[in-house]
Amino acid sequence: MRIDGLPLLLTGLALVFAAGLAIAVLWDRAGPVLRSALVVASVLGVAATAALQLNRMTATVGSAPDLVTATAAGPGGRLVEITIAGPASGMTMPAWVYLPPGYATGHERYPVVEAFHGFPGSPKGWLRKLNAVGYLNQEIAAGRMAPTVVAFVYQTPDPLVDTECTNLVGGPQAETYLTVDVPAAIETRFRVRADRAAWGLIGYSAGGFCAADLLLRHADRYAAAASLSGYATAGIRVGDGSERTTNDVAWRLRHLSRPAASLYLGYAADDGHPRRDSLLMARLATAPMSVTTGVVAHGGHSDAVWRTMEPPAFDWLSSRLARPAPSSRLDCPARSSGPACPISGS
Repeated sequence: MRIDGLPLLLTGLALVFAAGLAIAVLWDRAGPVLRSALVVASVLGVAATAALQLNRMTATVGSAPDLVTATAAGPGGRLVEITIAGPASGMTMPAWVYLPPGYATGHERYPVVEAFHGFPGSPKGWLRKLNAVGYLNQEIAAGRMAPTVVAFVYQTPDPLVDTECTNLVGGPQAETYLTVDVPAAIETRFRVRADRAAWGLIGYSAGGFCAADLLLRHADRYAAAASLSGYATAGIRVGDGSERTTNDVAWRLRHLSRPAASLYLGYAADDGHPRRDSLLMARLATAPMSVTTGVVAHGGHSDAVWRTMEPPAFDWLSSRLARPAPSSRLDCPARSSGPACPISGS
C-alpha cells in the first residue's frame, strides 16, 4: 500500500472515527487506565492521519522504497539528484535534474527548463504524480521536443512556508535561489547552454505564478515560460508590499514595459480562479510579448489536468527555446567556475 495513497488515508480516518466512538461508548464504564489509553489512541490517530494528508499534498514520500533516495534511470533520459548550495540566497536544497537521451555520450550543450511545483508540494510531485520523466522521454523520442535538461527544484526550504518564488522579507530568499543559484549550479555541473535564448520556466498551480512572475522579473535570464493553472497574483504577503506591485504579474503587465518573451497559459475551463487570471494575463501581455493559450475542457485544479497539459506545454517551450548546440571542452558556460563543460552530472 502506498504511503501517499487514498486507501491508507481512509484507513486512518476510519481508525480515528473508531477511537472517537469508543470514547463515547466506553468512557463512563472505563477506568483511568483505559480512559488514558483511549485518549492517547485518539490523539495519535488524528496526528498520524493529518501527517498522511500532508504527505499526500506535498508528495514527500510515495512508498516505502521512496524513503531511500537514489539516482533513477529510465528507458530514455536519466534523472540524477544533486544538492544545490546557494551562496547568493543562503539556501541549500536538493534538486532532481533530467538529462535527455544522448547526454552521456554526446558533446552538445542543451537548453534548460526549470520546473516549479505547487503549494503545498515538492519537486517529487512532478516526478511521481505528473510522470514528468515519462512525458519528457515520450516527447523527445517522438521529435516533438528537442533534447532538453530539466531541473526540478524546491521553492521553499520549509514545506509549510509558501514563498511563491519571491524573496520574503525576513524569510527564504527563493527568488534569488531560483534565478541565481540554480542556474549557476546547473551551468557548472552540466553541459548546458548559458545564453538567455536557451533557458525557460514551467510550473503548475502556485508554480505557474512563479513561472510567469520570474519570466517578467528576469527577462534577461529566461526567454519563455509556461504557466499551468497558474495565477496572476502571489496570494501571500512578501513583507514589502510587492505582492501588490512588482510581484503581481497583472500589475507589471499594466505598468511596466513588456519584455520580448513568450508565455504559455494553460488552464481548465472549469477552474475559475486560474481561468480568470490566465485570460487577464493573455489580454495584458501584448507585443513585444507573445502569448499562447491552451484550454482543457474539464478537470478543475487537479493532477489529471496538469498531466494532460504537460506534453503540449513542454513541446511549446522547446519550440520557443534555442536548440542543442555543438560544444567543445573549451567552450564553457559564462558563469561556470567548475571543470570545463563537464560531460556528465555529478
